[in-house]
Amino acid sequence: MRILICDDDVLIIEQLQKLITYYFESNHLKCPELVSFTDGESLLADKGEKDIVFLDIEMPGMNGIFVGNELKKANKNTIIFVVTSYSEYLDEAMRFHVFRYLSKPLDRQRFFRNMKDALAYYNTMTAKIPIDTKEGVYTLPTSQIVFIEAHGRKVTVHTVQRDFESIHNMNYWLEHLPKNCFFQTHRSFIVNFEHITDFDHSTIRLTNMQTMAYLTRRKYSSFKNAYLIFLESTR
Repeated sequence: MRILICDDDVLIIEQLQKLITYYFESNHLKCPELVSFTDGESLLADKGEKDIVFLDIEMPGMNGIFVGNELKKANKNTIIFVVTSYSEYLDEAMRFHVFRYLSKPLDRQRFFRNMKDALAYYNTMTAKIPIDTKEGVYTLPTSQIVFIEAHGRKVTVHTVQRDFESIHNMNYWLEHLPKNCFFQTHRSFIVNFEHITDFDHSTIRLTNMQTMAYLTRRKYSSFKNAYLIFLESTR
């Protein structure tokens, strides 16, 4: 994991570095690589992974709104914290799905709570699962699974790359997929909340898919509540 800090105020950078280091050490976790930048151009020029980014809005040159949008274009799973004194930028920041909004001066306890949420979300997004087929076993991040579909005894795992015919049944997938990200909407469908674009009382439309998943009417309320909780956890 790499955590990046981008702020033109070196005192804020030092404070964030100390808070992040303390959080990992106090929880007996290995501290990830910490990289700091004082402008958006340098951050975007960085060739390494950008797993978690603490991003200032008001900076010379590229502002944080532009930088945040570019980061999300490159990798929609990048977890972005907006750190600023200017609350008027919140609406613009939310458009690129900022994970949390942290106000200056930073509140220590609030920072730790949000850091815990970010790591839980990161672990969910990067968790891998084996897809066992008759041809072999393929290991992919669970975040790449769009939905799982059953046709009689045939179970197909639809991913962002390709489809796999699984040797396991739907019950197996229900037991092994992260329950905070996946939901069985119908006896023949398990969907990934991350890939949902919209839904009504009977169907769910998914990113880059020609087909739609079915939603049983009796499950509509519980599905909607679970989906809203998922969205809240990723803000």
